[in-house]
Amino acid sequence: MKHEMTSTTLQIEGYKIVKTLGVVRGIIVRSRSIFGNIGAGLQSLVGGNITLYTNLCERTRSDAFEMMLKHAEEIGANAIVGIKYDATEISSGITEVLCYGTAVVVKK
Repeated sequence: MKHEMTSTTLQIEGYKIVKTLGVVRGIIVRSRSIFGNIGAGLQSLVGGNITLYTNLCERTRSDAFEMMLKHAEEIGANAIVGIKYDATEISSGITEVLCYGTAVVVKK
């Protein structure tokens, strides 16, 4: 599925939703490694963007998004609308990231 066929809104401009297939999601649970924590701690001494955590968060969100796309493709969707992210700390250093939306079939 192409990324341009996804939206945080409830429609895709220029397309009409002809069928709603339901909620699709991608869930990733990640933990910080001890080495990542040490590196991030050193970066925090200098101040500014802590790139080790930024990169971990970006990879995690991207992986959850890709899993959601795969889920939508498996059920026959050609687009996803209403996309959102959610995150929950399961325990110290372990976080769940959820990407979800509504799988739909659209036509021009």
